[in-house]
Parts: sequence; C-alpha cells; structure tokens
Amino acid sequence: MNNELIIRTSSDTVDFALLKEGKLIELHREEDDSSFSVGDIYLAKIRKSVTGLNAAFVDVGYEKDAFLHYHDLGPQLSSMLKFIKGIRTNKIKSYNLEKFPFEKDIDKDGSINEVIKSNQSILVQIVKEPISTKGPRISSELSLAGRYVVIVPFSNRVSVSQKIESREEKDRLKRLVTSIKPKGFGVIVRTVAEGKKVAELDADLQKLVSKWETMCKKLHKASHPSKVLAELNRATGFLRDVFNDSFTGIHVDNEDVADRIKDYIAEISPKQESLVKLHKGNTPIYEKFGIERQIKTSFGRTASMSKGAYLVIEHTEALHVIDVNSGNRSNKANNQEETALEVNLLAAAEIARQLRLRDMGGIIVVDFIDMGRAENRKKLFEFLRDEMKEDRAKHKILPPSKFGLIQITRQRVRPEMNIKTSEVNPNSQGQVEAPIVLIDKINAEVERIASGKAKDVFLNIHPFIAAYLTKGFLFWPKSIRLQWFLKYKKWIRIQPRDAYTYLQYRFKNKKGRTIKT
Repeated sequence: MNNELIIRTSSDTVDFALLKEGKLIELHREEDDSSFSVGDIYLAKIRKSVTGLNAAFVDVGYEKDAFLHYHDLGPQLSSMLKFIKGIRTNKIKSYNLEKFPFEKDIDKDGSINEVIKSNQSILVQIVKEPISTKGPRISSELSLAGRYVVIVPFSNRVSVSQKIESREEKDRLKRLVTSIKPKGFGVIVRTVAEGKKVAELDADLQKLVSKWETMCKKLHKASHPSKVLAELNRATGFLRDVFNDSFTGIHVDNEDVADRIKDYIAEISPKQESLVKLHKGNTPIYEKFGIERQIKTSFGRTASMSKGAYLVIEHTEALHVIDVNSGNRSNKANNQEETALEVNLLAAAEIARQLRLRDMGGIIVVDFIDMGRAENRKKLFEFLRDEMKEDRAKHKILPPSKFGLIQITRQRVRPEMNIKTSEVNPNSQGQVEAPIVLIDKINAEVERIASGKAKDVFLNIHPFIAAYLTKGFLFWPKSIRLQWFLKYKKWIRIQPRDAYTYLQYRFKNKKGRTIKT
C-alpha cells in the first residue's frame, strides 16, 4: 500500500491531499486565520449555567458562546479548578503534578450548578469546531496528543487503543507505560505505538509533559478568554496521526513548509526524512498528481464508480442519504443476485472513501441494491466494516435492515468538506456540471452502452467537445475515442452538432433514436 501526501500552499491557506495508490481519500484545508481548531486549549470564563440542559455556556472568544455539557466536565474537574486557582494566585509554582493533591472526583450523575459558578476561570479544550450557526463544542477533560501516547492531566489511568488486536502486545505496552508514566497524568497508548520500544514511548511522554508545563506558565498572566495551547497545524497534526511505513512520498510546493515538515519527520522517524520533496516546475502540484480532476469528479451529487455503477449522495438537514445504482448495465454474472453483490461491494469501498473525503458526519443511510441471500448481506456488512477500519473518525455501522438499508453514524468535529463541481453555464443562466465531470460521465455511459446490445452508436455533441474526444494520433497519444475502441471493441461515431450547447450531448442509434443509459 502506497500513501502520498500532497501539500499545496497559497497566501492564506494550505491544502493537503492524501492519496492511497494514487486515489484521493482525504482532503483538508488550513487557513491562516483559522482558530478554534480541535485540540486547542483555552483559558475561558463560565458565562452562565442552564439547569434544564445540565450544561453551561462558556466564553472562549468566539462570536457565540461554546457549549459545555456536564458529561464533558471530566471526573477530575475539582482538581483542575483548584490547580488553576493555585496558579492564578501564585500559590502553585510547580506544574508537573507530582506533589499536587487530587480532589475527589465529581459525581457522574450530578448537576452543573453543584460544581461550577458564573465568572469562574476554567481550562477547556475544543472537541468540535464551530459548524453552521453553532459555536464550538468544548470539554474540560483535557488531553495532549503525541505521536505514540496521549496524556490526560489529573488522572492515573493507563489504557491501550482497542485497535491493537494482540492481547500480548496490549499487556506489554501497558506494563511499559505504567513503569515510565509521570505521576499525576493518565496515559492513552495510541495504535501507532504497537511494537515500539520503551525509549520511544518515554521520549514522547516527556515532550508532552514539557508541553503541559509550558502551557501552565502562561496561565498566571493570561486574560479571559485566551488560547494557552495551540494544537499542531493541521498538516503536521495530520501527519502525526496517519504517518507510517507505508508512506512513499510527501510532496510540498513551498520551501518553508517543506522545511518545517522535514524537521517534524526527522523527530518522529529520521529514516524517512528523505520522503519530503519540494515540488518544482511550472505545472501546479495538484495538476501534476491528478488531484484537481479527482476533486471535480468525486464531489457533487453523483459519484461514478467502475463498470458503470454510481452513487447518488443527498444531503438533508437531519441526515445524509446514499443510493447505490448499477447503471442498468448488463453483466456476465450468472444471475441478478451476483450482479447486486458485485455492485454493492464496489459501492461499499467507494462509500468508505467518500465519507473520509467529504468528512461526512452524523447519520448516513445507505440504500444498497436488494439481495435475497442472508450470506451475501453478511458479506457486504463485513466488507464495509473492513473498508472503514482506516477511518480515524469514530463511527458505528449497523447490519442491513429488512429493506436493505445500512445505517452509519460517524463523528464530525469539523465543518464538512463541500466543493462545488458546477460552473456558470456559458449558454444560458444557471449552473451546469464542470467539463471534467462531463467527460467522466460520457466515459461511464460509453462503458454501459458497450456492455449492451446497441451495434451502431452515434454521439451527438458540441463541436468543441467533439474535437477534444477525437484529437490524437493512431499510436500516441491515442484519442479518447480510440481508447474506447481498444477497450470495448465498439467504435463510437462522433457527430458535431452546432446547435448543441457546450455541455449537451446525446447517444443515438442508427435510426436517430436516443439510447437510454
């Protein structure tokens, strides 16, 4: 498995795309003025508590108050509040928690009014960025994430990632971390720690404790509200979470950004520092790696798959709905059940990719093609689960219902990635799909027609698009039409039509009747 990270910079944004075997699976954007990122820690002030919601509204400096529910306070709230007060009044000068006496944990079923007051200082961490009209979601159960471990102040618990399947490895990591854990901090061992030695884990722990102490030094003079600890920038944080031995390249088009990433890679994996490469040349980096085309064809209402199948993705206020379509193609499979299973497995892989790519969250309902056999429904469910194992967002998948629907819940902590794939119609008012999307649609329809019974096929299309489809030589570069012939053994006769708009086209048979695809 080859993974590549492509980073594009501009004056005020940094875009980065994750490719798996050349296919785009994640797309992120970091803006220079972006604040309230997941993981940032703020010294904030309680504005008011609402008994009915058992929650409080907290001023973190955003235009709308952040929401803090009782269950997000964390059991060690009393210890944390005492610690902050001690620092602010200059009574506490050591920040390593070794000699700090913990308070009793708060009642897990208690009331918000019993533990916090208005205008009280509190440390909170962003767990969900502002989305739409809602302010950020926060927690006062703080955690600092490193490469291999996460530390939790005011705790003594040690836990290991559930994604590490080996019981022996879990026990080994737990023993190692317990022996080196600094007093006053709980530790969560991350999946990437599997197989690592104690020296690597200890170095990661010490960096995080140092980070905590640096943050605490700011608390004495910090105003309300203020950011006292910033999460790593999005690109570096992303690398921290996903970087592994499968990476074959990190390509950057900005020298300063490349140097920063190279320094970070040198810290966490010195042997792979050479993977960071500076992109040079006149071709934009996203064009060179084919990302722009994948962005245009992957976003939008429909998403094409191989063999003519496609997804229809609808967004509503309450949930996302995905419909799986076979494209009415004929198939060499023995029966309809096998065809349905084949298309559903293709769709499951693409859905797992689309969820990560668009960062879709909340409730997702997928309408797969109906299958009669229980073993096929089970096979589909297990395949979808396996495809989503690499998804870092918390998610849950329910088995298929009697109606063939599969329900997915997926955590969303940032605004959904939404890219417009339509452009202004040059011939009239309104919006139309971008030309790149048009070519992909035509390719998919040619594949469906080629698998059908139509013998003589004519493609009526605007002269400009006709010229694009037929340009090229017999040997190299081959025209798109010649590529169709070599792949499907069917010659498509292209007929330019001056009356057509730029993006209008029709497939017709010998009698001039439209071929339905």
